[in-house]
Amino acid sequence: MSASTDYKRRQITGRGIPVTGNDIDTDRIIPARFLKAVVFEGLGEHAFEDARKQNPEHPFNSPAYKGASVLVVGQNFGCGSSREHAPWALVDHGFRAVISTRVADIFRNNALKNGLLPVVLEPAAVAKLVAAPGEKVTIDLEAQAVTLPDGSKAPFTIDGFSRYCLMNGVDELGFLLSQEEAIAKFESKV
Repeated sequence: MSASTDYKRRQITGRGIPVTGNDIDTDRIIPARFLKAVVFEGLGEHAFEDARKQNPEHPFNSPAYKGASVLVVGQNFGCGSSREHAPWALVDHGFRAVISTRVADIFRNNALKNGLLPVVLEPAAVAKLVAAPGEKVTIDLEAQAVTLPDGSKAPFTIDGFSRYCLMNGVDELGFLLSQEEAIAKFESKV
């Protein structure tokens, strides 16, 4: 990723697509045979490919969810191996956020570094999203709240550095480069 990104986000509004089930691991998000790629362009078409082939009723096969940008999933999403290709595939598919009751740590970190916002909500809030598939969801990163389809708000937390980077469209390197003056000042004292 470059020093600055096109992932500048203060608010994400999009339709939700529910993919039910707990413990959806990175192997299911993007099968291993697609891990040869070193860039993420084109990976999105293979997101959940095996599940889509096995189940014609899979939400990713439904035209009703075409263009959805908020993925609503079960508990412990992104568990398993640490493959960065999983968030790459979701971002390339058009997702800007993943909402769950729990997101695996390594997936969460990889997602944030690639502009995909992992949002952890209480189970009741996630259940409301699952019960309203395809409805509009608004995620306010600044206020750290999700507006659910019924108009209610559900709070979430995100670490301050990740929030800053997403809101300003920079990654870690971009942040460091923006501190050039402070770094030079510090170095002059050493």
